Formats: sequence, structure tokens, C-alpha cells
Amino acid sequence: MRTTDDIVSLSFDRFPSAKGAATHIDAFARALGREFGRVRLVTIPPLADESTGELPVWHAPGVTHCPLPADGPSLFERVIAYRAQCWNWWKREFGSLNQRPRVVHVRSIFEGYPIARNKSDFCEQLIYEVNGLPSVELKYHYPAVADDRELLQKLHEQERVCLTAADRIVTVSQVNFRHLVSRGVDAAKIRVIPNGVDLNQFPYQQPQASRHETDEEPSSVRMLYVGTLSPWQGLTQAVEALALYRRDWPATLTIAGPVRNHERKALEKLAWNLRVFDAIELIGPVSKDELARLYHAADVVVAPLTRNDRNCDQGCCPLKVLEALAAGTPLIASDLEVVRELCRDDEHALLVRPGSGKAIKDAMLRLHSDSNLESRLSISGRKHVEQHFGWDKAQQALIETYTELVSLTSTT
Repeated sequence: MRTTDDIVSLSFDRFPSAKGAATHIDAFARALGREFGRVRLVTIPPLADESTGELPVWHAPGVTHCPLPADGPSLFERVIAYRAQCWNWWKREFGSLNQRPRVVHVRSIFEGYPIARNKSDFCEQLIYEVNGLPSVELKYHYPAVADDRELLQKLHEQERVCLTAADRIVTVSQVNFRHLVSRGVDAAKIRVIPNGVDLNQFPYQQPQASRHETDEEPSSVRMLYVGTLSPWQGLTQAVEALALYRRDWPATLTIAGPVRNHERKALEKLAWNLRVFDAIELIGPVSKDELARLYHAADVVVAPLTRNDRNCDQGCCPLKVLEALAAGTPLIASDLEVVRELCRDDEHALLVRPGSGKAIKDAMLRLHSDSNLESRLSISGRKHVEQHFGWDKAQQALIETYTELVSLTSTT
């Protein structure tokens, strides 16, 4: 079997898209293509633009994008279909198993498990990028799964196979790191590479003048929430905060991100019951340029992550936190370790008790009455991400991980 210099990056994600996963894939693929070339990026095809009906086109030097369909009425049928598509693609690209790429990079068990089971047939080195684990996260998307012990055990076992086979594991926070070690992963092969933010795509803008209690007709405070409506995101607390704040001051809440039908219905019911239905704007997923505009148009960004196993045990690295800090919009976020890894309370953002709409409302009142606080958080937050969280730093850490693997192979 002949080993090529190719890198194959497989991801069971739609790409390109407005989701945070796509932002991460874009940054890493561009870095690998620029440094090594001969990168094949295999993803699920993007969705067509609703206004034009056209598929978005993505290009990066040194990278060939290979979108493959993953059709089926359920998640697991889509996984099976995608694995079959990947195998057929592999046979076309590499002549079945007559040759293999140097490195295969996977982002989940859905595309990674078949590779990990027979790693020596598929690649010389395997990199497993752990942003989330289905055994932890799937129950939030599909609540019935929580009671299916057999399924969860299968997911856990497939994760174990991928974690064991990987030569390097890339993850996004120290919380993730500790969780992986607790599952028996050798700490020496884990590399923590936090998410980053494109500082040009999210330029800095100072917050607008604070609304003071002495205003005869104070303007409405514009809250912004960015992301999915998954239960771990805590959007319920943001809506509760809106309702509490509106008892004394006008405010609106804009929600930008993908929404499933059942999530929309639950949100609308909550908003109606709290009498804020007319104060909420649900605009769906948006482009990065539009997202930057929304950050600048907002008076405060909320990231009300809840206290649960996904955020506190497994770990994460919320892009919305970094993007808000970069844009210069005051941020109110939950006081969780994964957030504290990205910013400090009362220096870069206001960190509040998780699960409390009142805590968010109280932080909004602080911002309302103190324009100096708004300005201080805005300036220090932008400086903080410039120093520590530009995508260039994450990309360089990824390149160092790859270079280390290649050099180890060369000396053995």
C-alpha cells in the first residue's frame, strides 16, 4: 500500500453554512490548504440560498471541496447513507485500499468510526477533532434517546474506538480536555485549540450611548441572541429577562440562527405567556456579514448557556462570546467555566448566574445606567480577543499539531 501526501478532512456537517461548525471547518481547511496543499474536504452539501435558489460556492487555495449527500428521513439513516457515499468516494479517489492518504481528519463518530475501526487501511495518522460527543449531546436534540441505554452504549463505544485510534485529538477547552481524560484518553495526545474569531469579518464598533433613567422617552434596548435553540443554549432565560426588563424599560430581542418547527412553537408559546410576543424578532440563519451588522446594531448580546452536562462536563467553546467581544457590543453571558476560559467578569463581559432570567435583567440594568461600564467592557473585550483569540492563533496551533505528527512519522 502506498501512502500519499494527501490530507482528507471528513465532516458530517453542511458546509458552507451559517452554523458555528461551518466557521470552524472553514478556518481549519484554509489553514491546512495554505500550509500543506493537497487537502480534500468532504462534507454534506450546503443548502440552496432561499432568495436565489443557488448553492453557495466555496473555494480555498490547496483545498478541493467534495460535498456528498446524506439523505434519509432520520439521523441514523442519514449517517448510514453518508458513510456509504464516503466509501464510494474513497474508492474513486484512492483506488479502494490500494493507497492511503497520510492524514485523515474527522469531526465526529458519524464519519470517523469506519475509518477508526481500520485505521491502518485508510491512513497513516488519524486526527479526531472533538467539539461535541453524541453520547452527551444527542438527547438534547432527540429527547427520547435519553432513555435508550442500548443506543447510548453504542454511541459511547464508537466514541471510544475513535478516541483510541486517533494519533492526536483536537478539542476546544480545558473542560473538554478533562472530560476526555476522564474517559481514559492519554492526555499526551490531546491538543486544546480554542475557537477563534475573524477580526476583519467582525470589526470593532463602540457601543451607542447608554439609555439613562432621566430620559423622558428612553429608546428601546435591543437585545441580540445568536445560535441554535438547543436546550443547552438557555434562550428561555433570555426571553424571561426580556419580560422582566420590560416591566420598567422598553426592550426587544432579536434571535438569529436556525430554528426547527417544534422549537419555534415552544418559543412562541413562551413569548405569548410572558407577554413579549410582539417584542421578539426571529430572523433565522444569516450570513457572517449580516451577523456582524446585527452585533453592531444591538445594545447587548446575551449568551445564557445553562448548567448541564453538555456545557459543564463535556465542555464547549461558544463562538458567539468571541464574536460579540470582537464586535465591541456589551456581552452578558453565563458564569460557567467554558465562558471564563474566554473572558473575565466585569473586565470583558458581565458574567451572571446560569439559569436566571433575573440575573440577566439585573446585568442589563447595570449597563442601562452606566455608560462608562459599556465603554470599558467594549474596549477591553476587543483587545482581549485581538491578543488571544484571532483565528490565526487557532490555525497556527493546528499546523503545529500536524507538523508534529509528520515529523514523528519521518523519524520512525
